[in-house]
Amino acid sequence: MNWRLGILLLVCAAPLSAQSPADEKADVVKFHATGENVKFVFGPAAPVAHLKPGNILDANSLDCFGNALQKPGDTMAMVKGDNPLTGPFFIDGAEPGDTLVVKILDLQVDGNQGVGTFSPGFGAVNNTHYTPVLEAKPLEDKIWYYPIDHEKNTATFEALDSKFKVSFPLHPFLGCIGVAPANGEARSSIVPAEFGGNMDAPEVSKGNTLYLPVNVAGALFYFGDGHAAMGDGEVAGSAVEVPMKARLRIDVLKKKKIDWPRLENETTLMTTGIYRPVDDAVRIAVTELIHWVHADYGLSELDAYELCSKVCKLHLTEMVDPNYVVIASIDKKYLPAKTK
Repeated sequence: MNWRLGILLLVCAAPLSAQSPADEKADVVKFHATGENVKFVFGPAAPVAHLKPGNILDANSLDCFGNALQKPGDTMAMVKGDNPLTGPFFIDGAEPGDTLVVKILDLQVDGNQGVGTFSPGFGAVNNTHYTPVLEAKPLEDKIWYYPIDHEKNTATFEALDSKFKVSFPLHPFLGCIGVAPANGEARSSIVPAEFGGNMDAPEVSKGNTLYLPVNVAGALFYFGDGHAAMGDGEVAGSAVEVPMKARLRIDVLKKKKIDWPRLENETTLMTTGIYRPVDDAVRIAVTELIHWVHADYGLSELDAYELCSKVCKLHLTEMVDPNYVVIASIDKKYLPAKTK
């Protein structure tokens, strides 16, 4: 389907979940992603729709395999590309030096099963060209299917090589979410970096607000790679991969520049560090948290550093992509009153 045929309906639709009065009055932009209109890079592209600050976006995403894997016997050869992205969405008025604000109002798994795989080159404990070893056989492709029980809010793992199954809770989040990089650059949907991208962060979930640096006019916002659940590090290279329905409120903070993605909710500040090796990712995340506490809560950077050493938390979200991702967080109850 040509993306021009059905991209923009400014209508108020029944919400996926209860919203605030302000959200209920907001204009809603609806977009339907298909295999024909997705992208595979964060970068310059014709926008699929325009949003104004304050609009709500109701849209879907395909799973990281483009919904190609559906049943036993399907193979990775059927996958046309990794992490198809919904977008880009042009945010009217957003300019370099601004901050894009994405409030995650709701995420719903769009189907009754998820997929997990082994894939060549992905995984925390299999050999890759980043950590080469001699005479190591690559892991063969394997595919697991995860039935999803929406009433119980669980997914079920069933072993392929033995008679065992176990269920665990769902925690839907968007593995890929970000904006176009600076300087006209295009980055693969596999890559996380300063623009966001494939961060695989469970913190990108309902109730949290994501802040992204605006690098180009209109921001060019993308999302995809829905996850129903994932362990820390995404160590085998995949989560419970699912199509997703997303409801997002989009805003812009004018002339407020950030260098890396940030997240926030009522109780917690969260910053990202995205790099290799993992110790540099930690340094970026902690430094960003110190800068945030200093700028908005009035503590000196050294006081903020000392406090972080006592109460902040570090979360390794993934260590399988070209860059690793670490989230540093601090509970607001440990901070003075906000000054900005």
